[in-house]
Amino acid sequence: MTLPTLEDIRAAAARIHDAVERTWTTESLTLGRVTGARIVLKFENLQFTASFKERGALNKLMSLTAEERMRGVIAVSAGNHAQGVAYNASRLGIPATIVMPKSTPFVKVENTAVFGAEVVLEGANFSEASEYASQLQKERNLVFVHPYDDPYVVAGQGTIALEMLEDTPLPLDIVVVPIGGGGMISGMATAIKALAPHIRVVGVQAALYPGMDRVIRGEPPAGGGDTIAEGIAVKEPGHLTRQIVAKTVDEILTVDEDALETAITHLLSIEKTVVEGAGAAALAAVLAHPDKFNGKTVGVVLSGGNIDQRLLAGVIMRHQVRSGRMGRLRIALMDMPGQLAKVTALIGQLGGNIIDVSHQRIFSSLPAKDTTLEVALETIDARRMGLLIAGLRDAGYVVEVLDGPLRGQP
Repeated sequence: MTLPTLEDIRAAAARIHDAVERTWTTESLTLGRVTGARIVLKFENLQFTASFKERGALNKLMSLTAEERMRGVIAVSAGNHAQGVAYNASRLGIPATIVMPKSTPFVKVENTAVFGAEVVLEGANFSEASEYASQLQKERNLVFVHPYDDPYVVAGQGTIALEMLEDTPLPLDIVVVPIGGGGMISGMATAIKALAPHIRVVGVQAALYPGMDRVIRGEPPAGGGDTIAEGIAVKEPGHLTRQIVAKTVDEILTVDEDALETAITHLLSIEKTVVEGAGAAALAAVLAHPDKFNGKTVGVVLSGGNIDQRLLAGVIMRHQVRSGRMGRLRIALMDMPGQLAKVTALIGQLGGNIIDVSHQRIFSSLPAKDTTLEVALETIDARRMGLLIAGLRDAGYVVEVLDGPLRGQP
């Protein structure tokens, strides 16, 4: 395959500009204070399907001949690419078939089908779904729209960089981009190195799926496990994209699950914007590797916002625990009338709000005349939680921290 050029990316921008959002590129002063860098955000999570994937999918579809459009297209995806292809194929009157793994969350299946695509659920995972899609493509003589290993798709994703460089309120030192199969970073790095070669391009992968990083290092691709960043959970990157990344990307970093969750909650609480795990990966890298970004002006791509509501709620609550605003305590009590009321009243006086209580008499190693109280509670911050625990102990209670940053401390 021919490597896409800056001219290809500019052609893609002209081709798709009426159909995709020119998303905001703005500085976040608060995230700048948090990270020690000047942070410029590119809000690709605000595209119509909440993902940058629309750009590459549309550019590919608009490149098809009349005969290819009549035959129809097929794609394999567990989420954002599926929606990007289905939505734009519907707009262009192109029949679309989307193969998704059987494990795909129903909301993503529904969001894809609503655009009129034929959704086929096949295979236990992405690899098995891909095999079936290849078989179906041959049987039906369909045009395959690859999620990343296609020059038209890469060029379409590269239009993000054109907008970012034109719209940035600050001269950029570094641009940080998530990497799954490598389509977005390939297109963006191609444009950046052609227009502003002094800007460092840094890729980010989930620690569980470091496929591109390993390939660039000459190691076999690898990856596995459940990650909140399923959008970049690609074990083996594209063959076209790995060539481009090797030539244009300055560094690849990995981030763990805690960093991804922290980035999601920072963007929600500070920027009031919802991102998925993959969409938070670039900010997660800045938070997890501050020495590489301190004092720099950093462009951060928020690549997508399609996150399950229950998962988002779980991430928010887990962050409350990690930050010390929420905790779970085990308190030893004498099994006498009024003891439960007494200790819960004291918790309130100390600034705690009780969320849940479990009063345990039977399953306990305490003496028969004693009982335990397990209480989940929230406070203003970790300092107040520490003062609350100290206040309970000063009142004579034996307190064990079961969950929270103070767990294990005497």
